[in-house]
Amino acid sequence: MGIDSGLPDFRGRHGFWRAYPALGRQGIAFTSIASPQAFRDTPLLAWGFYGHRLALYRSTTPHAGFALLRDWARALPAGCVIFTSNVDGQFQRAGFDEEVVTECHGSLHFLQCLEPCCDAIWPADEFIPDVDREQCLLRNAPPACPHCGGMARPNVLMFGDAEWIEHRTAAQARRLERALPRAARPVVIEIGAGQAVPTVRRFGERLAFTRRAPIIRINPHEPDIHGLTVGVSLPLGALEALQAIASLRG
Repeated sequence: MGIDSGLPDFRGRHGFWRAYPALGRQGIAFTSIASPQAFRDTPLLAWGFYGHRLALYRSTTPHAGFALLRDWARALPAGCVIFTSNVDGQFQRAGFDEEVVTECHGSLHFLQCLEPCCDAIWPADEFIPDVDREQCLLRNAPPACPHCGGMARPNVLMFGDAEWIEHRTAAQARRLERALPRAARPVVIEIGAGQAVPTVRRFGERLAFTRRAPIIRINPHEPDIHGLTVGVSLPLGALEALQAIASLRG
């Protein structure tokens, strides 16, 4: 969903290294740098990677497809809910109410203690990363936990992550489950949900099987729909597909 806003595509090792050539030169894979252990072993490199992403997400304007989804939802009596594995906060930046968004892998805009010393989660607003993009290294001090003074980390689910504090995401998920019964038969618009990390894909398919929800699967690489009773497959990017749907709506 974020690629059409200019955000990098991490699909595949080479796609990731194109976005972060300093990590490519060192042969560091996404699964290695996106881990709690990276913050312990190479904190300035880990925060260089995540700090750059945080600054990028703060400065990125969501593409026009977000506004189309937002306007369609506002016209529906039951509104909408958002279930996303993206950690970029782009739905909120596009004007969606925080109360309808579930970020199943957390959000880079929130922090937690690396250890963790407690289960606190707090906004990352006060942390302004200064990153050497050529080396992917943080120049300034990493954010600190206000409770123990140790290093903070993003409140996102990483690889090999047994320390992720999930109560913010769990509260979002409970709100989502309460909101879903308002629509007798929801429609799922699934955008860019691949099979490598299939959390979002499985969420929509669960609704297809338990609630007879039709799925509009928008995916330029993995668009196929197998075993679903009602579905439409669009092998397109997010913005192109949403604009095409808008043109048919008139």
